Formats: sequence, structure tokens, C-alpha cells
Amino acid sequence: MSAAAARARLFFAIDSADLATARRLAARTAGHVGGLKLGLEFFCAHGPDGVRQVARGQRLFLDLKLHDIPATVAGAIRAIAPLRPFLATVHAGGGAAMMKAAAEAARQAGEGRAKLVAVTALTSLDAGDFAALAPGEGALGERVERLAIMALECGLDGVVCSAHEAARLRRRCGPDVPIVVPGIRPHGTASGGHKRQATPAQALAAGADYLVAGRPIACAGDPAAAADAMVAAMAG
Repeated sequence: MSAAAARARLFFAIDSADLATARRLAARTAGHVGGLKLGLEFFCAHGPDGVRQVARGQRLFLDLKLHDIPATVAGAIRAIAPLRPFLATVHAGGGAAMMKAAAEAARQAGEGRAKLVAVTALTSLDAGDFAALAPGEGALGERVERLAIMALECGLDGVVCSAHEAARLRRRCGPDVPIVVPGIRPHGTASGGHKRQATPAQALAAGADYLVAGRPIACAGDPAAAADAMVAAMAG
């Protein structure tokens, strides 16, 4: 894989509610990553105007993990459409009716709409956490697969999962379904709250299309160099 192709697959998660910090990190990594991921914490602090100030033409992954009644989620999808995100998330746990409503709202946005991807299971959960939350529902990987298939049947474009489930979903969903893998950590870096994490090479080998990394880039002395190193690891 070329460096340019690898870079296009890397999203930098700016997990800060501070607008100045987010703008500085976005500026320092522009051209070194394939896009920016802004999440719920930032969005609650600064809303759409803050997103515009930070993204500034870079590809945007708006990770709000929408999870509510169908009408509310559909309304939220319509509300974020003017931001023109490249990717946006809903939580698969919201059920089929919610995901169908989200997919229809996204379609109404027309050309250039966001690709909707379904969050299957947070990477902060491991098998023990899942067993406590959903006793009797089988293994975590089975649950992730069921939710992924449901999301695709409801018209969503892709799925979000850890690298631990990516190979399973790639086999089940085929080669064309976008798989987004967060929790990307180079060897020797702290987990940062992700119990199901992986290196860039591991995630790609498992079938990921897009990788999401935050703290390993943001907390580096030189964020641009850290992003470049991650791209080099992806390119092999």
C-alpha cells in the first residue's frame, strides 16, 4: 500500500472539549492524516460551529453514536447533514427501526451525504463486561456480528468494531462493506480506555478499511511526526 493510500485510511480522533486545542491539533496534522474524528464531548461543547472551525475542509468523521427513538435520530441526521461529514455513527443497539430511519434521513441529504456506520460494541468493553451487561446473549463476537448484519439490512453503509471482530465481519459482510476500527495503538503505547485495541498492522490485516487513532497522535511531542509514523506502519 502506498503512503498516500494508507494516509487516506487514517482518521485522527481529537478527543478534547477545548476549542483552541482542537484547532491547534487539526492544523498541525493537516495533510498527515486522512481526516479528523470529532465526537460527542466536542460536539456538546461547541456544536456545529465548532466543528466547522476545526474541520476546515478536512474529511470529517462525526462520531456522535446516535441512539434514541427513530424520529429523534432521523432528525439528528438531517441536522448534521449541512456539515457534510464523510462518516457519521449511530449505535446499532438502537434497533432496526431506528437504523432504518437514520438511513432514510441520510439518503434524503442527497449527493455527498455521510456514510452511516453502525457502532456494534464499544472498544471499552471486553468479554467480561459484555457478559455482565447481556447475560445469555452468547459471545461478544456473535453479538457484534448480529448487530452488523442487522445494520446492513437496515440500509446503513458500514460498521464500527474492534480489530478483534474485524476479520469475522469481513468474512461475513464481504469485501465492499466499510469497516471502521478505533482503538488503534502502536506497540508500547497506553490503552487509553480501549480494552479491545490493536496496532495499525493488526487492524489492516483483520480487514479494516478505516483506522481511528487519538492519543498516540495528540499526546506526542510532534503530532504530525506521530501520524506519519503510523501511516508508515500502515503502508508497510
